[in-house]
Amino acid sequence: MYTTSGIKTPYYLYDLDLLRQTLDEARQAANQHDYHIHYAIKANNNPIVTGIINDYGYGVDCVSGSEVMEALHRGFPAEKIVYAGVGKSDDEIRQALENDIFCFNVESLEELQVIDEIASEMKKTARVALRVNPGVQAHTHKYITTGLDENKFGIHPSQLQEALNLCRSSQWLDFMGLHFHIGSQITSLQPFADLCQRVNEIWNEFDITSMGARILNLGGGLGVNYEDPDNNPIPDFQSFFSVIAENLKIPEHIKVHFELGRSLVAQCGNLITRVLYTKKGVDKEFVITDAGMTELMRPSLYQARHRIENISNSGETCHYDVVGPVCESSDVFGKAVELPVTRRGHLLAIKSCGAYAESMMLRYNMRARAKSFFKTSGKISPISQCKGGESITTEEGQFSRVN
Repeated sequence: MYTTSGIKTPYYLYDLDLLRQTLDEARQAANQHDYHIHYAIKANNNPIVTGIINDYGYGVDCVSGSEVMEALHRGFPAEKIVYAGVGKSDDEIRQALENDIFCFNVESLEELQVIDEIASEMKKTARVALRVNPGVQAHTHKYITTGLDENKFGIHPSQLQEALNLCRSSQWLDFMGLHFHIGSQITSLQPFADLCQRVNEIWNEFDITSMGARILNLGGGLGVNYEDPDNNPIPDFQSFFSVIAENLKIPEHIKVHFELGRSLVAQCGNLITRVLYTKKGVDKEFVITDAGMTELMRPSLYQARHRIENISNSGETCHYDVVGPVCESSDVFGKAVELPVTRRGHLLAIKSCGAYAESMMLRYNMRARAKSFFKTSGKISPISQCKGGESITTEEGQFSRVN
């Protein structure tokens, strides 16, 4: 890794002012409808980022036992933790029950049976919401579509009545309501309107109100603008929640919950990387960076596109394939990317890396972990958790790092 002004690349750089502004707008839009937001911590588990989210009073959505325990360790109250995931182990279920989390989002009939058995053994009541697979097309990448019949997530409606019967008959299961999640990076509001219509049908068909339901969890999925993040830094939360309110027809006493992740954090983070080499091919030119798929997995995993900028040069442009150093042909950030003429030593900013970048970081090829830095109004971040860190001035400005 190269060093510049005392800082090694690659590194994640978070704009905490933008994070706070995003959290403010999402909370204000949700409060207009008395909606409740749980932050999907899988999107970004950086302690500074999650600390700010907790300060704003958000709950947390977890998909592993380790996420549950880490959320508790970071101060999120147990009564605001929901726990989803298709493969909860017995130990993870016990751990969540011991800590009296708000709700399990149950993804299969057999999982419900196991939770019932473990709760009985522990003499603990398990609050559960049944995740129903609604068969709604999210119109997103197949790897992040989660609500269709062929997806591994959720209970098919044909099994829902059996699951409801078990909830009704068990003294250890406290039925809270239903849970839905149709996918991620959804950029049209129509799928959410379609989801609401399907929820209305399922709610009435199975007479969910008579089961004593208190909540409806509609998951997350609201997308962000990866093409032009600078001019679209904050998703339209107002329109998102308004579409839900206009199309959802369930009893007023039911509390509606959401699990937003990407839309809250994606745009506040960039991945800063240095150009190691440029190379001429037969029909193309390559820019080889010191960041790779180990620091940003999304392009390799499902051909995601991030905007890439040369922050060391401007003017005349060329087209480059921007690739990383990892020993895999899939280690590509972008093909035919238009950049100012780029040379060894230039810094690139890969935009919209606040979600599913640092949290998916790999040690493949025994690569060192990239560090994280934070900007607040162009000054050192005044966050108490930064104790023991260091302040640094670079081409990107002055900011601080947590050790």
